[in-house]
Amino acid sequence: MGIEIERKFLVNNLPAFLADLTGAAILQGYLIVAEGGVELRIRQKRTRFFQTIKMGEGLSRTEIEIELSQEQFRQLWPHTQGRRVSKTRYTLPVGNHTAELDRFDGDLSGLVLVEVEFPTVDASRQFSPPPWFGADVTEDRRYKNRQLAVYGIPGDETL
Repeated sequence: MGIEIERKFLVNNLPAFLADLTGAAILQGYLIVAEGGVELRIRQKRTRFFQTIKMGEGLSRTEIEIELSQEQFRQLWPHTQGRRVSKTRYTLPVGNHTAELDRFDGDLSGLVLVEVEFPTVDASRQFSPPPWFGADVTEDRRYKNRQLAVYGIPGDETL
């Protein structure tokens, strides 16, 4: 069992160097989306397949990931209908950290988010985002992938 410590930001302006990077297509669907930040998702990233359980909300969450076979993924995928996201992920350095920038497709087209994982909560608090990062939406559950998969791009309402 692992703990994920991650901050998430909207992206103000795409960095110019993004054009030089190769992104990885990701299909992600949710089998369970429950109260309290509990989710069970499946994901295809390139030619690999995963099942992930996440528990909790906010900056620090429990995460358990298991690799699936393509056949297991194929059998589960239909059960995610209506709870899916499609995106291209770019991995890039940001200072001493690695950021994952997601450009969403389909119904979420136009949405761009960037996440940075940290080894400790203190390290996450000391992080100074570069100018191309936008608003910090770490604590805004409307920007969690599970919420995006079910409700789409957030408006001005509060969930």
